[in-house]
Amino acid sequence: MIILFMFLILFLAGVLCLLFVLITGIKKYKEYKESEYYKSTKFPYWRMYFDKGRFGEYDTYRCLCPLEGYKKYLFNCYIPKADGTTTEADIIMIHESGIYVFESKEYSGWIFGTETQWEWTQALPTGRGKSQKEHFFNPIIQNKVHLKWLQLYLKDWNNVKFYSYIVFGMQCELKNITLTSSEHHVVKREELLEAVLQNAYASAEMMPKSLIDEIYEKLYPLTQVGEIEKNEHIENIRKRYEKPVSSTKLPETQDKICPRCGGKLVLKVAKRGNYAGNKFYGCKNYPECKYIENIM
Repeated sequence: MIILFMFLILFLAGVLCLLFVLITGIKKYKEYKESEYYKSTKFPYWRMYFDKGRFGEYDTYRCLCPLEGYKKYLFNCYIPKADGTTTEADIIMIHESGIYVFESKEYSGWIFGTETQWEWTQALPTGRGKSQKEHFFNPIIQNKVHLKWLQLYLKDWNNVKFYSYIVFGMQCELKNITLTSSEHHVVKREELLEAVLQNAYASAEMMPKSLIDEIYEKLYPLTQVGEIEKNEHIENIRKRYEKPVSSTKLPETQDKICPRCGGKLVLKVAKRGNYAGNKFYGCKNYPECKYIENIM
């Protein structure tokens, strides 16, 4: 009898836990479907939830939502450059205090870097006091490019203030980040709202709603590009960072750069599925970056 009673309690506890998870999931799903992120990107909830990059962008947006004042957001904005290519800004927020450009990063481990270094370092613990070091493209330089072309694209509004933020997820620790100017901010997501508030409060002039709407209407079409344009963007990045093939160097050993995050591409072999045994290049920053390149 006692065993039956305990089993019943455990069963009810399991049902309650399942209901809690279900209710929480439904709440999060509804929140996502009503968000500006979804309305702009139309990215399915479950794909976003299991995509670290997309989830990081959405989480960054959620951290900014409590910011008071009139504001509008743009996501994955493909800004045109003079050579006909584009540069993609993760999140742009047009607020009364200015235009904020956010570069979202989902790395784990310890992060080291300076404002001017070409590459930053990610240190991942491997046990017994040792760590494995990986490198990725300096996100400040990445955001500088976004800001440069965004300012040129919005040259009719040259009196608007621009702010640069590099936002890292909760799973990393910013161990040693050295900034030599006040133009850029590097923060973890939990610190983002407070950091943005400092700039918002310090702003002497506020943009009127009509100006925010005008700039938003100018930029919004840049967020609604098709798959062809997105693939061209990735290909252009690949060509820009890929080193030419040397006649004495096989493609399998050639140094290659990931066009999405700037990390190194390494040669891998598919272990299962329809392509088992095939060679391909995968990003060293996996699973944060899932870029792959098939070897023809």
